[in-house]
Amino acid sequence: MSSRSVSPNLALDQLVARRRAEGAAIVHLGFGESRLPVFRPLVSRLLEGASRNAYGPVAGSAEARAAVAGYFTRRRMPTDADQTVLAPGSKPLLMALQLVLPGDVLLARPSWVTYAPQARLAGKQVFGVPIPDECGGVPEPEALRETIRSARAAGHNPRILVLTTPDNPTGTVASPALVRELCEIAESEDLLILSDEIYRDIVHDPWRPVLSPAEVVPDRTIVLTGLSKSIALGGWRIGAARFPSGPWGERIRDEVLAVASEIWSTLAGPMQAVAEYVFAEPPEVVRRIAADTRLHGVVANAVHEIMVGAGALCRPPTGGFYVYPDFEPLRERLDWHGVTDSASLQRVLLDDFGVAVLGGHHLGDDPGALRFRAATSMLYGQTAEQREAALYAERPLSLPHIRDELDLLEEKLSVFVSSGVTKGAAAFPAGVR
Repeated sequence: MSSRSVSPNLALDQLVARRRAEGAAIVHLGFGESRLPVFRPLVSRLLEGASRNAYGPVAGSAEARAAVAGYFTRRRMPTDADQTVLAPGSKPLLMALQLVLPGDVLLARPSWVTYAPQARLAGKQVFGVPIPDECGGVPEPEALRETIRSARAAGHNPRILVLTTPDNPTGTVASPALVRELCEIAESEDLLILSDEIYRDIVHDPWRPVLSPAEVVPDRTIVLTGLSKSIALGGWRIGAARFPSGPWGERIRDEVLAVASEIWSTLAGPMQAVAEYVFAEPPEVVRRIAADTRLHGVVANAVHEIMVGAGALCRPPTGGFYVYPDFEPLRERLDWHGVTDSASLQRVLLDDFGVAVLGGHHLGDDPGALRFRAATSMLYGQTAEQREAALYAERPLSLPHIRDELDLLEEKLSVFVSSGVTKGAAAFPAGVR
């Protein structure tokens, strides 16, 4: 993807919206949005903050930053308010960091669509490193070591390591042992770590351990988070960062604030009121996030079963709301449809079968591989009422609007992988929806 192209994630969502408006029936798994209704108490907080029309501090209000500091401290990362910065989403914070941090970027392959374009916009080289078999969001340690050696031998300066756990696009959580090993590499190779933890509160099993690199190498780790995923506030654009204590962290934070002052000035005042409330984690917010997480886990695992049932290889989802199937075992069959790589896989699924997914080539994966990201959170319903019902249902998979979508997805994939459907034939025989 060109660094000057519209994000493929956003472009695909707009394309699906246009086709649906034209009457097409599409199972939409292509957009990484929580797709749940707004938690009603947040509307009250937003209204209460509506009178905050002054610019305010670039880093955010003292009250909101104190709430963010408490949030991180409760996750075993002791934090002072002065170590935090709020912004209109974590994306601008990531971009600002790419602009002020030295060196080139090391990314897991695949990884979220925005990391690589932002690095290139900042004039950096990007080095993709394959992920381990057990999870995504982090590079395989030995492959990381080799990539660093090769890049430096070629005259490059890999210094920034981006880690994501839980991960977008694979929907998996890296183990503490793996995180520790990567932190050891960061120490020995003098790497700076950007730890994107925006999905941290969406771990399906509440007993599954999650370790932040900031707990292991706090002096070289910057942590990012936000409210778009955990409590479904993507359109409200609320992000936060935690910087290391000490002179280096203070310097980077000051440089980020200098960039912020010239680009976004400050997080909107009403949104700071929301951030102050949510990051403080009152009991009702904790309960709502737990309900969100339960639904994400149930539906993600149902989609995982469908992908595996169709013949794909797929890591079991453990966090977030994604699965990342690999249709390599079916390559010979899929050649009937003209599917030879991830771009054609995405195109054929959408154009011929009405299934929208994001091809792995957009995520830095091998373009020749037959992999894509499926955002399972898009299946909760087309209306606010349906999504509300999904959120609080004892058995969400039994709700007709979710069951119908899952059944339709299963049927479409069954026809897709069938070797009896030749290239150019009708996508659905009689009787198949």
